[in-house]
Amino acid sequence: MPSLRTKSLSTKVTDEEYARMEALAGDQTISEWARDVLLKAAIPNAREQVVLAEVVALRTILLNALFKLAQKEELSLETMEELIERADRQRFHRAKERLAAPVTGGQP
Repeated sequence: MPSLRTKSLSTKVTDEEYARMEALAGDQTISEWARDVLLKAAIPNAREQVVLAEVVALRTILLNALFKLAQKEELSLETMEELIERADRQRFHRAKERLAAPVTGGQP
């Protein structure tokens, strides 16, 4: 037997926002559509996490390599391999940190 839905969420929207949501809901009620959207948004998307982890790793490698070059240090094959290994080890942890950080609209 399915669990009863006993809790509710609500929010205020403008007429334009309501019309947009109504159109997106299609044949569903807006409540059902909103419930589905909220539940899906609460589950981390594995593909997005992998892509973000790869971007974070690439950024780490690039910034470290550029820093070494700016300091006129040699960028040997061994150094690059170390940078890549370190970035690969830390990429998922750093991606999770970025996803958990509050979005501040460009503020640090």
